[in-house]
Amino acid sequence: MTEGTTERFELHAEQLLARFKQLVHEGNVRRVTVKQGETTIAVFPLTAGVVGAVLAPALAAIGALAAMLSECTVEVERTGEPAAPAEGATSAAASSDAPM
Repeated sequence: MTEGTTERFELHAEQLLARFKQLVHEGNVRRVTVKQGETTIAVFPLTAGVVGAVLAPALAAIGALAAMLSECTVEVERTGEPAAPAEGATSAAASSDAPM
């Protein structure tokens, strides 16, 4: 099994919902954590096949968070090989083929 990676994005609140939808669409995301400073605001576990009505509560929560936060950090835990990192993303964990 391939070890996952973690990416971190600094976002303005108005970008939060759009980024979350994009991450769900990518399909290789295991968990999304929203932080403000060092405080964890919310954690959304995602699994393959999360669609429709199951995703609606998470989208509503993300929308509410976006209304309350000014800036936040989104940590994305991916399964296997990640998709190409988005602009501004930094890798917080090494992939499995990195030297030890």
